[in-house]
Amino acid sequence: MAFLMRRPFAVTSALKQTPITSTAFRAFHQGPVSKAPSNFSNKFASSRATFRNAFQSSVRRNYQQPAAFPNPAGSGNLTQRLLYGGAIFGGTLLAINLVFNRETREDGGMPPFERSYLNDTFLHTGLGIGIIGIAARALHSNGWSYRLMAANPWLILGIGLVGSIGTMMGTRMCPPENYVAKYALWTAFNLTQAALLSPLMFYNPAILARAGLYTVGLMGSIAFVGATAKQEKYLYIGGPLLAGVAVVALSGLAPLVLPATATRALMFTENLWLYGGLVVFGGFTLYDVQKVLHHARLSERGLIKRDPVNEAISLELDFINIFVRMVQILAMQQNRRK
Repeated sequence: MAFLMRRPFAVTSALKQTPITSTAFRAFHQGPVSKAPSNFSNKFASSRATFRNAFQSSVRRNYQQPAAFPNPAGSGNLTQRLLYGGAIFGGTLLAINLVFNRETREDGGMPPFERSYLNDTFLHTGLGIGIIGIAARALHSNGWSYRLMAANPWLILGIGLVGSIGTMMGTRMCPPENYVAKYALWTAFNLTQAALLSPLMFYNPAILARAGLYTVGLMGSIAFVGATAKQEKYLYIGGPLLAGVAVVALSGLAPLVLPATATRALMFTENLWLYGGLVVFGGFTLYDVQKVLHHARLSERGLIKRDPVNEAISLELDFINIFVRMVQILAMQQNRRK
């Protein structure tokens, strides 16, 4: 016992050194044991190595993507990002101002009544966009987006058009003195837009935030140009813009009519709906801002009633149409990077 405690591996080494005769081995197995073929072990080892290499390459391909080019807007601290965004906004504002605003106002600037009317219109526009965003988020959280996307598209189109146009016309026809009914119809219009836009919440929140910032920057730049331009300079573009929005609307309905095999036609109509819509509704923003100032002058003379809610509806529609296209463009860019 003491021997085993001092040399624990002595027995095993002795057993290894003991020769085992072939007769004793054959007594248990009734014949010589055939040696395993060497090619089988080689094939097994090679197949295992092949599987290991394939798995490592797949893991490397899926999880070790090459580093993308650094994004100057996404790198750095918050101050650098704000400076970068401010530079983009300022450059866009300067470019639009130089191109579209070569002739400024000759009456010494914006009168106080025009500024007040324009500020009230922008205030109602911001409130309307806020109501739409909050209501769309609440509807999406309650599962409304899933039910909306599972329904018949023609049914949704018909109900959406009836609800949107009905509440919009009711708001416009309601006199501003009856402010309870006026704001009730305006709220119903915003809720209708929220119900139709709630599926946008399926997108990444970062895409929605970027699209919102881009839309605010674009509309802010164009609104600045319209507010500081010469009086009634861009009111003549209302007719061409109506023709353009008709073409854009028809191109948006093309996927419901054209077959899925018409890929080129669908791609053309999609690009027309996206980029043509940006141009058209950017022009509508310029037109609507100058129309607000024109209505401010008419209301100052007593020819029409002061009604910033009606003016805000037009700017809300411009914002919604630009925002939806910005979201889709950013989502397409993100899909191309994958």
